[in-house]
Amino acid sequence: MLKRKRPSPKLAPLETLFESARGRALPLPQRLVQLYGAFRMSKPRSRPHVFSNFVSTLDGVVSLQVKGHGGGGDISGFSAQDRMVMGLLRAAADVVIVGSGTLDADPQHVWTPESICPELAREYHRLKRDLGNPKASLNVIVSGRGPVNLRLPVFTSGRVPAVILTTTQGAKRLLKQKVPDSVQIHAIGRHAGEIPAAAILEAVDRASGGAGRILVEGGPQLLGTFYKERLMDEQFLSLAPQLSGREFGDARMSLVMGKSFAPRDPLWGELIDARRGSKLLFLRYSFRSAGES
Repeated sequence: MLKRKRPSPKLAPLETLFESARGRALPLPQRLVQLYGAFRMSKPRSRPHVFSNFVSTLDGVVSLQVKGHGGGGDISGFSAQDRMVMGLLRAAADVVIVGSGTLDADPQHVWTPESICPELAREYHRLKRDLGNPKASLNVIVSGRGPVNLRLPVFTSGRVPAVILTTTQGAKRLLKQKVPDSVQIHAIGRHAGEIPAAAILEAVDRASGGAGRILVEGGPQLLGTFYKERLMDEQFLSLAPQLSGREFGDARMSLVMGKSFAPRDPLWGELIDARRGSKLLFLRYSFRSAGES
């Protein structure tokens, strides 16, 4: 018996509840304007503009950490509007960064706009063209230890240029595999451990030839590193009206893991945009002042 595919929900426009006038309006095609509304982004200054996108339950869970249910679809209820926003942010980015844990959770994925929302592929391509960067965004995989399968589509499909940022130890492990021609491996000068966010941005700058906008899609530990170093400018957060719950000691993940801020070092953002979908609430926070203080 053939397995029936999950039906794709119909895309519906978001309702704009609040938006600030900061940044410049990006040249969205009419269809995206109808679905999202006006979309502004700050112009990169002395360093790239770094932003992130996650979907969360009401009680702050972004990943259930259950085999087959580790991605954002189970959190968003497989929302077509959430996919539309994800595609829009990928189209606006010159580089998309993910950690190896995110790759493990969705090993067949390639981080392009059309892979998450194929019904708007033409509109995303037009936006990228009008932004002056019609080529696929550079996909960057961050892995401290280097246990990455180089036979996965993100490396072998030819759909995106790919870079793996790792440690010296991780690079040695990766080079035991056959490295596809479209993949670069950059070893950051440390033998093991967490790779600092500043070092990631420096390596991305070299690999991309100077990226203006960088999207960090996770996971929570990687995101925590960027926040700890005050290198995250904006957080897009899709809030799903479900409660996940947690058992004591379970592995479910919140937006930021591995770093703590409050009460000694609280990190406050500013709400700069709010839009309502059919089920989800789409929020956007600025942390730019924290990065410049």
